[in-house]
Amino acid sequence: MTPSDGQTGPVRLLLRGIRKAFGTNIVLHGIDLSIRPGEMVALLGENGAGKSTLSSIIAGLNRPDAGEMEWEGRAYAPDNPGDALENGIGLIHQEMKLLPDLSIAENVFVGRLPMRGGRVDRAWMRERAGAHLRALGLDVSPDRLVRGLSVAAQQQVEIAKALTLGARLLILDEPTAALGLAETEHLFAQVRRLKNEGVSFLYVSHRLEEIAQICDRIVVLRDGHLVATHDTAQVPVPVLLRDMVGRSIDRIFPSVQPPDTREVIHVDTLSSKSGAFRDVSFSVHAGEVFGIAGIVGAGRTELVRAIAGADPVSSGAIVLDGEALRTGQPDEAIRRGIVLVPEDRKGQGVVLDHSIADNLALGNADRIARSGWLTPDTVSRFAQELVQRLGVKGRPEQSARSLSGGNQQKVVIARWVARSPRVFILDEPTRGIDMGARAAIYDLIAGLAAQGMAVIVVSSDLEEVLGLSHRVMVLARGRQMGVLPRAEASNVRVMELATA
Repeated sequence: MTPSDGQTGPVRLLLRGIRKAFGTNIVLHGIDLSIRPGEMVALLGENGAGKSTLSSIIAGLNRPDAGEMEWEGRAYAPDNPGDALENGIGLIHQEMKLLPDLSIAENVFVGRLPMRGGRVDRAWMRERAGAHLRALGLDVSPDRLVRGLSVAAQQQVEIAKALTLGARLLILDEPTAALGLAETEHLFAQVRRLKNEGVSFLYVSHRLEEIAQICDRIVVLRDGHLVATHDTAQVPVPVLLRDMVGRSIDRIFPSVQPPDTREVIHVDTLSSKSGAFRDVSFSVHAGEVFGIAGIVGAGRTELVRAIAGADPVSSGAIVLDGEALRTGQPDEAIRRGIVLVPEDRKGQGVVLDHSIADNLALGNADRIARSGWLTPDTVSRFAQELVQRLGVKGRPEQSARSLSGGNQQKVVIARWVARSPRVFILDEPTRGIDMGARAAIYDLIAGLAAQGMAVIVVSSDLEEVLGLSHRVMVLARGRQMGVLPRAEASNVRVMELATA
């Protein structure tokens, strides 16, 4: 087989006519793809376009129904991921697959523990794992258990695990989805080093601004078809969006209206019991989107969890509509009108094997069963109204697991919209969500503010924070470094404060 991508030079991986169907649903329609040594090819598309299926076929997780693959000039048809790894192909999953009760070092080397004299060489394992973690900007002990690590730290452990494989092709599936700007730069430095050593990459990401920084070429899937190829990564974002969704998207961030002068929530010198943050003070007004920025470990997630009552505080106060709120009481926070969309959507936001209707009923029993009885019919009617109101692409009886990431996020948001809260907190609202669905989430956030809610947004995506917020608070190592009005908030200024 020969590639038809217009490029020259030896080919490391070649795919021709790859087709895959699950039942009657055709997911991939005859995909051609080539990747050369030391090349990074971006694989773009909306959720459901076929990116993950194509990646899983290359990595040995699925077998194609038709088509052929070649690896370094030989026929390639892996039966399982072990076959792919033996050939030098590794996959970093978007969904973390770490073992929570093993140490970081054990997770990095799981399945291939280094041996010396018939025993596990733990000293070497800790040293190598620690070196990779430090190179990625994660300063934690490799002996620490994975359980309790933030989503961003878990992602860095997954990346460190892949970097130890010695693979000649790494498939990166949304590797920066949970990472901030500084952590992303650490990752990119390692990727550039490996590229210079001849390692190839297939890079799947919804962060289009990253593509031009790190990739060499771009291929775009839509509804299982390869719809566009670009021989350079220097492609305008509107062009890529049009390729991905099949239509022009004029804007991503909605226009923001001036907020009200009424103060909804005031946080006064709040400090975490765990030490994750200390002496944080700010206010959010009705109709305001208040962004919180900072690098991994700044205390952003811990702060909003404390405001929502999920984590205890050691000192400070929260005042809602002029009245003090009892801290450390999530039920009290919800009753008073403070709700949280958590960063770990699948682990904390939805119950994956329950229906959309059941997920929407969680936390809303008092509103559905006003007479004291909760029946399937009342739950279904309640869910149907919210599904239509929030534009969830799914039926109330459908399993939450079957939904795309964007629609799962809409379900979590819809659950709390039903309560008409006073303060709506969203932690990493678009992590792992494609650009088309991301624009819809942004419109929802602007709509919440337009209804007079005080909206707090935490995001590792700096462009997201800047594009949505009226004001941005920057945290660094648990300390509040400043609050910037929209006119003064810029990438440079935020990063100056975040790294001060």
